[in-house]
Amino acid sequence: MTSVTPEAPQLDGPAEKPAVGGPRRSPADELKGHLQAYTARVRGGDMGSLPAALGLVVLCAVFGTLRPAFLTAGNFANLFTQGAVITTIAMGLIFVLLLGEIDLSAGFASGVAGAVLAVTLTKHGWPLPVALAATIVTGVVIGLVLGTLVARVGIPSFVVTLGGFLAFQGVVLIIIGQGGNIPITNETVLAIQNNNLSPALGWVLFALVAAGYAATRVLVARSRRRKGLDTEPLVVSAVKVAGVVAITAAAVAVLNEERSRNVMVVSLKGVPIVVPVIVVLLALGTFVLGYTRYGLHIYAVGGNAEAARRAGIKVARIRTSVFVICSTMAAVAGIFAASRANSVDPNAGGSNTLLYAVGAAVIGGTSLFGGRGRIVDAVVGGAVVAVIDNGMGLLGYSSGVKFVVTGLVLVVAAGVDALSRRRAAASGA
Repeated sequence: MTSVTPEAPQLDGPAEKPAVGGPRRSPADELKGHLQAYTARVRGGDMGSLPAALGLVVLCAVFGTLRPAFLTAGNFANLFTQGAVITTIAMGLIFVLLLGEIDLSAGFASGVAGAVLAVTLTKHGWPLPVALAATIVTGVVIGLVLGTLVARVGIPSFVVTLGGFLAFQGVVLIIIGQGGNIPITNETVLAIQNNNLSPALGWVLFALVAAGYAATRVLVARSRRRKGLDTEPLVVSAVKVAGVVAITAAAVAVLNEERSRNVMVVSLKGVPIVVPVIVVLLALGTFVLGYTRYGLHIYAVGGNAEAARRAGIKVARIRTSVFVICSTMAAVAGIFAASRANSVDPNAGGSNTLLYAVGAAVIGGTSLFGGRGRIVDAVVGGAVVAVIDNGMGLLGYSSGVKFVVTGLVLVVAAGVDALSRRRAAASGA
């Protein structure tokens, strides 16, 4: 049987078709056609991160009006560090959700990884590179075990990862000790969530992000032209690049403002160090899912596993690999959590960590039914969760009210996903 490779999914533009002969359309006609195609996609149920992005704007406006402190530079920086753990776990969960699977153990997997980091650094005095490698390997091993049980043995992911959820709580207790607490004293680890780039390095980061995004748009357009495929209008690409440049520049400018209440004691300004780390993870995940054969295979398996198998895709291998990626990202989040808390305790990775991470992925636009989602969904959804938690905290609401509101937002997001799929099915998309 001849192996067939699925076409690359278009992540940020209308469904494309091969260019055909005939007179070249004017830029105005191209733009009109692009907007019509995008509108048709939205009406057909493919809304992506649009609802979450609009919701994020509304939430920021409401909280900024009710509590002006919400819009201060200090609180803006806090949102990044507060949402880093949730966003990172959500990035890993998206790989699993794209297959229509779930990983309920990701929260405590991050706790296990954080415990390994704390023990190797503090109790055993391992060099930082070795301790970090052991932490990441812990995540890889966890994902390999979970993925093998799901893909090779055939146990449903819900059951396997629920077992992991319970077991990894015990592992953290065994490593840390009941009621124990292991402090993190390594300055490099602590700097990840507690220190900032210099203002100059912040602008370097801005230049790299802007140039990298612009270069990506150009390279993708050239690649599509060489393959005889339609490309998005130049004005649309220009607007996207200008939007990224404007948002990034504004964020860097705000974060470079002095945030310390007493500059004589300590100066607080600059982009938090965790931000460029998140940017690198976002870029890497986007590249893997959108521009590699492996990413195409993930979407193919998530869309129709049997069709993917008939096309020659190693479905079991893909299923195993996404759990490895998810747990590895959870291990990275464990490092972030240990840095933010300056320690690791028996509750590491527990509480609402997993629920918020799943909520971030779904709220951002990733489908619970598989086959649809992007890494950027985790960032947008993580921002929504962080804004709700932070804004309601500033308004003085209790944790109970926060949970209720976040839960309602998650239900609404899942409802939008279900309705979108129904409309897409009805329209034949």
